[in-house]
Amino acid sequence: MGLFEKPRQGPHPLPEPRWSQPLSADGLQAVYRENGDFRRRIVWAGGRELTLCYIEGLVRLERVSDYVLRPLAQDGRLVGADGAELPDLLQKSVLYNVVTQACQSMDKLAADLTMGWCVLFLPGGQALELFVGAEDRRSVSEPNNEPVAKGARDSFVENLRANTAMVRRRVRVPELRMREYTVGRQSLTPVDVLWMEGIADPDTVERVKTCIDGMNIDGIRTTGDLEEYLSDRADTPFPQTFATQRPDRFCGGLLAGRVGVLCEGQSVGWLLPGTIDCFFGAMQDRTGGWMMATALRLLRYVCMFITLLLPGLYVALVTFQPEVIPVKLAQSIVRAKQEVPFSTLFEVLIMLLAFEVLQEAGLRLPGPVGQTVSILGGLVVGSAAVEAKIVSPAVLIAVAIAGIAGYTVPAQDFANALRLWRFLLTLAAGVGGLAGLVLACAVLLRHLSGLESFGVPYLTPFVTGEGGVVRRPLPFDRFRRGIPAWRNRRRQE
Repeated sequence: MGLFEKPRQGPHPLPEPRWSQPLSADGLQAVYRENGDFRRRIVWAGGRELTLCYIEGLVRLERVSDYVLRPLAQDGRLVGADGAELPDLLQKSVLYNVVTQACQSMDKLAADLTMGWCVLFLPGGQALELFVGAEDRRSVSEPNNEPVAKGARDSFVENLRANTAMVRRRVRVPELRMREYTVGRQSLTPVDVLWMEGIADPDTVERVKTCIDGMNIDGIRTTGDLEEYLSDRADTPFPQTFATQRPDRFCGGLLAGRVGVLCEGQSVGWLLPGTIDCFFGAMQDRTGGWMMATALRLLRYVCMFITLLLPGLYVALVTFQPEVIPVKLAQSIVRAKQEVPFSTLFEVLIMLLAFEVLQEAGLRLPGPVGQTVSILGGLVVGSAAVEAKIVSPAVLIAVAIAGIAGYTVPAQDFANALRLWRFLLTLAAGVGGLAGLVLACAVLLRHLSGLESFGVPYLTPFVTGEGGVVRRPLPFDRFRRGIPAWRNRRRQE
């Protein structure tokens, strides 16, 4: 069986209905048997016995007391009320709760209890659901992965409704559409698809909806669980979805015609389709002048070529084409390599590997300790390797420059793909010199040109001739560029 071939292990059916217990308090207690947080209370209202059930920790007890229990105990209209009209009386008049609905399914009831609902069982087998969720969430803070120099300082949190509210505050028109799906057989995670009607391509919107609706998995635990299903191809290290923590950038993508995805429990939003210009743009490009923004974009693309090609170019020139190197520089490299027992390719690969090890160690350890390990490791390992004649100083400089240049890429997922291809290009240069490096670059370009994200070429806007480096002055940037817009391409008059 191939790496990307689906294993044949039988169907993965979703039983319908999931729970066969009757719609009653005893049936619900049987569903949540052996659960210490399940609570059941008998309530007397108007001479009738009602049963209230909820999950402790997911509801706000003050809401249960004030919106449900107090009106049941104090409202005299319940005395002598007919049993047939009791549900309507409770929903429309007695209970103070904003969201109240009748329930006819044990599957829906069992799922709603885990989302902050409580249920009131009435005589005659009827049930009313009331939302009294605690709505506890982390406070809105500055984004960690996308630092802010000038502009809004809020970031997405793990609460879906808080995230959609931040989007609504920035895009206040009813043309902003949100379609909610429940993903995960066991997690039942809410996932929202957002788009601007009249701007986003309807075909792209439908493809994203179909992709989300077709996810038949146990649950969404991390961002990767959703990103891999939103990617058209799995045989590439390059990200095909653009993730951001910043609501302002997310809204900018919606206004540009992209489709957004927000997920409960994840503090990021995804923009689709993901194209290469997304990963090299930053919000600072919009908060500063267009000249500086263009210069910074150009610098990022130059650094991309440096981090990809510099180690391989050094290996190819020193090993196969030393005549290309200036004489004084070549003499300096030769003197430094006289006592080094390893080949140039081995030196570069060892230093690249050491650089990756130090980077991973700094990321996995706590903040202050990780910074200390990265600094001390870089100084000690680099200096000791040069003094011990294991690597030459030129190799250390080339690898350090390539590593630092990779940090200029704003999107970490794209930078990780460049790190992987840097090894492959270096190996190709070590085998075939400049010819091998050029051939590997051609393979990389062919790979990128063959990628698509929901039908949009990955190298857009370069393939459309609109360019992705120059940021035009805003008064002259009248049309939406990059991905194909549907009808409304005009951004401003």
